[in-house]
Formats: sequence, C-alpha cells, structure tokens
Amino acid sequence: MLRRRQGVGGPAAVLRRAFVIAALFLLTALLTAAAAVKVGWERMAPLSFARAEALSVTVLDRHDQLLRAYTAPDGRWRLPVDAKEVDARYLAMLLAFEDARFRSHHGVDPFALGRASWQLIRHRRIVSGGSTLTMQVARLLAGEHERTGLGKLRQALRALQIERKLSKQAILALYLRLAPFGGNVEGVRAASLAYFGKEPRRLSLAEAALLVALPQSPELRRPDRFPEAARRARNRVLAHAAARGVIPREEALRAMAEPAPNLRREFPMLAPHLADVQVEQDKTRLVHRLTIDASLQRKLEQLAREHSDALGGRVSLALIAIEHRTGEVIAHVGSPGYLDEDRRGAVDMTNAVRSPGSTLKPLIYGLAFESGVAHPETLIEDRPARFGVYVPKNFDQDWHGTVTIRTALAQSLNIPAVKVLDVLGPQKLLGRLAQIGIAPVLPKGAEPSLAVALGGLGLRLADLAALYAGLARGGEAIVLQYRREDAAARQPVPSVRLLSPIAAWYVSDVLRNAPAPANAKPGQIAYKTGTSYGFRDAWAVGYDGRHTIAVWVGRPDGTATPNLAGRTAAAPLLFDAFARVTPRRTPLAPPPSGVLVVSSGADLPPPLKRFRESKEEEITSNDTYLERAVQIAFPPDRSEIEAEDGDGTGVVVKAEGGALPLTWLVDGVPIPSDPMRREAELPAAIAGFHKLSVIDAHGRADRVTVRLK
Repeated sequence: MLRRRQGVGGPAAVLRRAFVIAALFLLTALLTAAAAVKVGWERMAPLSFARAEALSVTVLDRHDQLLRAYTAPDGRWRLPVDAKEVDARYLAMLLAFEDARFRSHHGVDPFALGRASWQLIRHRRIVSGGSTLTMQVARLLAGEHERTGLGKLRQALRALQIERKLSKQAILALYLRLAPFGGNVEGVRAASLAYFGKEPRRLSLAEAALLVALPQSPELRRPDRFPEAARRARNRVLAHAAARGVIPREEALRAMAEPAPNLRREFPMLAPHLADVQVEQDKTRLVHRLTIDASLQRKLEQLAREHSDALGGRVSLALIAIEHRTGEVIAHVGSPGYLDEDRRGAVDMTNAVRSPGSTLKPLIYGLAFESGVAHPETLIEDRPARFGVYVPKNFDQDWHGTVTIRTALAQSLNIPAVKVLDVLGPQKLLGRLAQIGIAPVLPKGAEPSLAVALGGLGLRLADLAALYAGLARGGEAIVLQYRREDAAARQPVPSVRLLSPIAAWYVSDVLRNAPAPANAKPGQIAYKTGTSYGFRDAWAVGYDGRHTIAVWVGRPDGTATPNLAGRTAAAPLLFDAFARVTPRRTPLAPPPSGVLVVSSGADLPPPLKRFRESKEEEITSNDTYLERAVQIAFPPDRSEIEAEDGDGTGVVVKAEGGALPLTWLVDGVPIPSDPMRREAELPAAIAGFHKLSVIDAHGRADRVTVRLK
C-alpha cells in the first residue's frame, strides 16, 4: 500500500502536474493576450492617411519631367510616387532586405517575429527586427517610432487593419512615399532627387542599395553627413541581395566599389516664376502639368545667365518662347536668376508693364496695308515734322528723305511710323489690340496719342509674344497656353484676327529682311527690336514658321541704363535663343493669294505709289525747329544711373536740339566736353544726386536731376 501511494505521487506525476499547470498558464496567457488584442482592436481609432496625403506640390513639364516642387505643409519634401515609377531592382532588394514574405503575410510575419526573438535571446541584443513593411507603414502613418512591446503591439494591430483595407500594391506605395531618408527628406522619389539629382525610375545598383539602407537609420547614415556609414550600410544591402540571389554577385561587387554620394542636391527649380503663378491660381491641385519643355527651359535659363553676366551691373532680362501653331508656351524665363537679389530676380519681368519702344510699328504698318492705304514699296517722307506740339525724332537723330515703307520699317524710322498712325488714328491701333485680348496701359489721365507709335504706353512681354505669334500665324490671333489640360481642352473658336493674311505676310516679309545683329545670319527669322525712352527697356521679338520668341532687357526698378538698345542688347539674345530652341529654322509661310509682289514702287497702282500724309506741319531746313530749344535726351529727369566702379569710364549724356556749340555743367560747374557734339561724358566716380545742365549757343538751357550710383 505504501509503495502504491509513492507511485502515484512519484516524479512522473509531478511532471504531469507541472505540464498541466504550464499549459493552463500558457492558455491563460494566450486568452489574456487575445482578449487584450480584441480590446485594443475595438478601441483603436479609425486609420488616418492624412500624413500620406500631405504631399509636396509638384509642377511638371509637357513630358512629365519635374520642373519644381514645394515642401509639404509640415516642411518636408514628400513627393508623390508609385511603385511603377521606381527602379525594379530597388523594389526587389527592398523586399529581400526588409520583408521577404511581404506578398504572403497579412501584416504581421510570425516567422520574422520568431527569428527576431530567438536572435535576441541568443545574442542578448537586437540582431534583426520583426517588423514587416506594413508595420513600418503603420508607424510612419502615425508619425511615431515606439520600440516598447506595447508600441510594437499597436503597430501590429495597425498593420492588420491596413492589410484589411488596402492592397499590397497600395501598402508598398505608402512606404515608398513615407520612408525617412534623413533631414526633411521623405519618400524614395525625394531621396533620389536629393542624393542623386534624378528620378528613381533608373537607379544604378549602388544607388538602389543605398536607398534601401537609409530608412533603417536615416540620420546616422545620411550621405551628406556620414558618407562612410552610408557606404557600409549600402554594401550590407548589396551583400544580402547577392546572397539571396536577387542580384548577381559580380554586379554586387562592382557596386560596392562605387563611391557613395557626399552631398545633398537642390531640388529642381525650373520656370520658377511661372510655377509660382500657376500654383497660386489653383491651390487645390497637388500636381500641375504645364506646356513648358524642361530641356529647353534649362537651356534658355542658362543662356539668360550668360547674357546677363555679359551685360553686367544690375541689368536683368526675361524671355518667352512659344510654339505659335498651338499657342503653347514652351519656355518662360522671368529673370536670369530667381534668387538673385541684386537683379530682383524674384520679380517676373514677363508680366511687368513696360514701354515697348518701337515694337508696335509692325502692327501700325500692318493696319495700313490692311486698310489699303500703303504697300511695302509705297514711298514715304522721312523728314522733320510736327504734329501739333508733338515732334518725333529718329533714334539716330537724322533724317533719310524719301524712303519706302519697307525701308522705314526695316530700319525702324520713327517719323514715318508716326505719319502712318496719324492717318489711321491711335484708337484704331488700341482697338485692334483690345480685339485680340491685349490691354495696353496708358499714363494716368492720358488719352491715346501719336506717342503710342514709339512706346508711349505700357505692355507686358507676354503681350508682345502673343501679338507676334499672331503675325507668325498669318494674322490669326491666339491665346497663350500654359497648362497642358487647357491646351488639350482648347475648343475651336471663331477666328479672331490681328491682321488680314495679306497684311500679315507683308509685315513678315519686311521683318524677315531686317538687318541682323553682328555674327548672326540674316533672313532666318522675322524680327523687330525696340528701345524705350530713356534707355530703360530693350526689346527683340521674332518668329520663324514654328516658334515665336520675345526678349526684354533692362532693370526691374526702371533705372536707365546708358546705351541700352534693342539692337545691341536684346537682338543678340533673341538670335541665340532661336539657335538653342532648334538648330534649324522652320521656313515662314508662303504668300497667300492676293499678295501684290512688285519690283519697285513704280509698278504699284497710283494710290499706293506715295503715302498720302495728313496735314501735319512739315518743317523745312529754314524752320527754327532745327534750332529748337535744347533738351537733355539722356539721362531722363529724376532717374537713377549705375556707373560701373573701377573702369575709369563716366556716364555718357546726350542732348537734342539747340544750336551748337553746347556747354555741359554738373551742379553749375562746366565739365570738359567737345562743344560741337551733342554728347559728353560725366567725370567718373561722382556718386550721389547731381543737377545736370546743358546750354546752347543762344543761351537756351535744359536741366535734369539724376542720381549716380
């Protein structure tokens, strides 16, 4: 009996009881954990994707290349991206390194958790994590990184919740968008641009491996701060990928030998002025698609910097290039440098209202051709003339006698243009501009006058670009297009004409044969230059059979620049811009039906042989006009002029009218000058405010106040 009791209570029984107790304890723990999971699941707040939706606004070109990006509302670079927009080798290495069973588990990988736990027990340190990509997405969406057991449990629950709601592809896209890469860079696209300067579509093996490694410890592996740590982490990814057979071992070894990047690049900022305007106009869009060509934009921005550097000082410039067959703007340069404070680079000079100088003359003559009062071979007088109190003068201060209108337009003579506008009436010119959607700005309180022929109004560079695009289209006006969706949705509308086809062709034929600037081949484009009063603005606008380009050069603050002229400052830039748009010119349109081609004015019908002028008062050589009161033509009164320091050259001042000899004075003190010339040079390095005076042989004087800087 005693032995039987001992058998019942022997070691085997004790072991069984211990096993039962352990099983009950484990079951209780599992039930408790399950209950905790159930309670946690029920109490979890709804899943929020707000962080993933707070993306950087991006502006794309006509080929979906990135022109400009803006930081997200929280100050981070977080660009939209999808798995199909990322290099396939990067995705393969990412899954192999971070979550090999991503396609098969349901948010939590028991095998990975078991492996991580065993390694922790064996090595007494964390060797590998058990987090899946889905758990990492849960952490990134929450914006927190808890390493506690409770934190991991919350991530696991969120991962299960995410897997029930989203597809694997959508989960992967969230990781690609939110993964941290150091500093304020998030997402694989932003990282690829920041560290490699390119989109993640085509990464090298070394680049792809680095982007896999960085999110594990983004701050300690930042290539711009810790390039050696980044290199070692990258090589571990390459070794792991080779061991798993994801990439060939030989390619992995070659990639390991490549240097790691050691700097962070600036994000693209092409066509920044236009991007700012388009984003401001529609703040609800995350992606803006423009008609700009990024490759061409980059070339013309570089050209603008080169020309502005050559011009020196604080001279700025702006440029617009258009495909006039569609009206799409393919390049938009608002200044030589968006961040150039000296030139006020943030100001978009394509939309600044400035005096257009002589650039409206082609339209004036075109209206005369259309009205049947003139032909390119019609003769007109280029002689001194007075129109009431208005006495226009040619830019070269000379007169050329009897010339053809072709010559008058090609050489941009002022007096013939004013005579033609006097017959047509300024209202006809302004009315035609309004008809095509251009609203010129007149001086406050001023009425339209003949001065508009020579720039006595305000226009934008974009206005002139649209006007000349209409000439290039045979007189058919078009609205400039900046957005791709606007261009695609543009419906055919009743044609609005700038000029008749015949008149537009006459203008183009004259402008095509205008003298080209030095070192440029003539006859390639039809173009016109302009210079505003006081040498504040220089213009050049031209077109061939496909493109129209408009150029402005000057200072944004309106300060006069000595000797700034359209032919010397803007025309070379125009011709260089055409060369960079395409090396071959598209021919201009052939003459339309009805064009009257003659070898000379003698072959014209009698009414067109000589221009019938209005009753303006012609001035003869005996008229006192030739000795009218002297006037200072440059600099304008109350203007600011910047003289280059250290070059030993003063500012050249100019006078008009008066009887020679002339005497020049600065603050009442005569300065050395040639009395038989109408120009003088101010002494160099006399900065500050000064009163400049000129006195002619009859004692008549003119004076202006200027500031030399």
